[in-house]
Amino acid sequence: MRKNRFIILFLLMGLSFSAFSQDQHFTQFYASPLTLNPALTGALQGKYRLSLIYRDQARNIVNDPYVTFSGAMDFRFPVGTRTSRVKDAIGAGVLFYNDKVPDIGFSTNQIFFSGAYHKSLGSKNEQYLSLGFQLGLSQRNVNYGKLTFDDQFNGSNGYTDPTSESLPENNFSFADYAVGINYAYAPEKRTAIYVGAAMHHILEPQVGFFFDEEQAEDYDKEFLNRKITAYINLDIPINSIIRFSPRALMYSQGQHLAINSGFNFRFLLDDISGTALHLGGWARPVKDEDEAIDIDAIIMMAGVEYSNFLIGFSYDASFGQIASRRSGQTAFEISIAYLGEYVDETVICPKF
Repeated sequence: MRKNRFIILFLLMGLSFSAFSQDQHFTQFYASPLTLNPALTGALQGKYRLSLIYRDQARNIVNDPYVTFSGAMDFRFPVGTRTSRVKDAIGAGVLFYNDKVPDIGFSTNQIFFSGAYHKSLGSKNEQYLSLGFQLGLSQRNVNYGKLTFDDQFNGSNGYTDPTSESLPENNFSFADYAVGINYAYAPEKRTAIYVGAAMHHILEPQVGFFFDEEQAEDYDKEFLNRKITAYINLDIPINSIIRFSPRALMYSQGQHLAINSGFNFRFLLDDISGTALHLGGWARPVKDEDEAIDIDAIIMMAGVEYSNFLIGFSYDASFGQIASRRSGQTAFEISIAYLGEYVDETVICPKF
């Protein structure tokens, strides 16, 4: 049992910081827009937005689950005078991101600063083209006190002997950059379309713990591969109460590929208070380094709009778990957002 426990923990650790694995991502990707695309900074119906999202993963496999948290605040500033027919805007924001594997004390912390320009493509202000840039600092560390090695076994009842392993510094940081573009066409009471793409880790930073500039000849450098994100989303009014939103999101990083494909429904419950219910479901096929494609998860989502608040819940269940009714890896997310000084303008970013 002890051996199996450590195998599971090291697999989780490898998923977290291997130079050739995928970044962590959120199922409710529109609920965390600054992690999705820097061009979505300030893409909101209001003057500012506070957004929080929490992801809990593998709770049914280990005692302390793999957790991810992101908090962001972004602002929208109009460009030009109030009488201008063309409503351009500038977005600015800050993003904090943390994920960790508690059992082995491995964590990643990031802080990013984002900026975007939203260009209106007509006097009706129904179309916007947005360009965004992001820069920040990432830090990774591991607690060696929570790890044990074979040579620490005392031969009878535990891993209490000192280790002779040559371990690197347990903490390092690196600069990181991202750029993105987003197009939104949202005419009133007609079908809207949202298309965007982003590139993260533009300079492919070195991320290996086992690399020291003074011993460069002894170790191979490990790089964080560039990540390309692309998405498309339609928002189709069925009637005055129901809107249907088919969507697809693609992540490509190194030899890995993941796609979220599915749909959301929005049901307007009270037009005066702005209360609405969102329900959705998606599938996530993935491709690994062996070029194998498999369904990684089936996803269910529910969200509520009330006045200026947005609350979302999603649950990822592994496809194998659903097919066999056996216990498999699951993930749960909750998101909360607040739109400050809400205004009724063109929507240039979906809410869920």
